[in-house]
Amino acid sequence: MPQEDKILEELKRIRELLEPKPTPPLTKGLRNEFRTFLSKYGVVGLAVGFIFGTYLGVLTEAFVHALIMPIFTFVVPVDKWENIVVGPFRIGHFASALITFLFVTFVIFLIVKATNRWIIE
Repeated sequence: MPQEDKILEELKRIRELLEPKPTPPLTKGLRNEFRTFLSKYGVVGLAVGFIFGTYLGVLTEAFVHALIMPIFTFVVPVDKWENIVVGPFRIGHFASALITFLFVTFVIFLIVKATNRWIIE
């Protein structure tokens, strides 16, 4: 019988753990509602992530424009592409923007790959 008592006690403990917890009472007042909003939706963490993302984009773009594009311009003169115009279309400007986009995307890929290797999430 002691084994059955242990099983019953364990089942009671499991039932208590599975029972839903009572919801906290709703807080009144604008200040408390604002605090609840901030904590429920993780607004501060979202804002920090957005700010970091913005400045990572600025840093990546500066890296591409200051270090990678001069090397690429030395190999393939991009300045001449800027002046390619077909009718009303500035194809050269688009080609230059496309090349810049590809380099920025590749640099972001390398950053993500490095952070995955370092297990930074």
